[in-house]
Amino acid sequence: MIKLYDDYTHLTLDRRGFMDKLTKLVGSSAAAAAVVPLLSANKAQAAVVAPDDARITAERVTFPGPKGDIAGLLARPKDTSTKLPAVLVIHENRGLNPHIEDVTRRFAVAGFLALGVDLLSTAGGTPADEDKARDMIGQLSPADALAEAKAAVAYLKSNPASNGKVGAVGFCWGGGMVNQLAVNDPDLVAGVAYYGMQPKAADVPKIKAKLLLHYAGLDDRINAGIPDYEAALKAAGVNYQVFVYDGVNHAFNNDTSAARYDEKAANLAWGRTIDFLKANLG
Repeated sequence: MIKLYDDYTHLTLDRRGFMDKLTKLVGSSAAAAAVVPLLSANKAQAAVVAPDDARITAERVTFPGPKGDIAGLLARPKDTSTKLPAVLVIHENRGLNPHIEDVTRRFAVAGFLALGVDLLSTAGGTPADEDKARDMIGQLSPADALAEAKAAVAYLKSNPASNGKVGAVGFCWGGGMVNQLAVNDPDLVAGVAYYGMQPKAADVPKIKAKLLLHYAGLDDRINAGIPDYEAALKAAGVNYQVFVYDGVNHAFNNDTSAARYDEKAANLAWGRTIDFLKANLG
């Protein structure tokens, strides 16, 4: 069922085709309807860090991009006068939704200046309908999305609250964007890609950032690119770490998806991510 849902959310299977196949798999349309909420993200899931958490300051911001203003959620620890390491948080193919905003606030609690960027800003912004958001992501020009991500890195680097060192963390589609940023933006100091599509091996020698790569053991589609990527990273002398979490699914970090989330793997990866970013951006 999770494999079928991945085909729907990441490949070319449309919703009608997904529901037809799911119905055949589980035996009835009623059972299929009951299963869908377990596979998809649940917006009602409580935030780990509430929007009004007293430990942080969070605000909506906009900054110039190559084709118009880019929006995002900027969060940082409250009442700190020291310059902060900066982290760009890049969303899945559902846009800047409540879950990614929550992740952005988590980074603020951990001591970072964090920007959850909305890379659908110039297309009208992330809609409430996640299926529509996925379709909008699919229509984005990869070059335009990368240019806007680079603008976000520049915004964080020059922000008065930043120490000038910027890292990026991305999930799924955003993980692939982190890999592309590493190839194309020399200002990126560190990158963390959660189950992200790998760049072309020929582009890997351009990478200057240090990398931390998280993969799900059951994610055959994305994992097929690991061997070539790792070989290219080694050949180019890139400083990197790769972890494959056995027995977990793509999007194992997303705690709003009951069927995918794996608490043990998510906590382990999160701890590694925070340690990695503090070591390289502090």
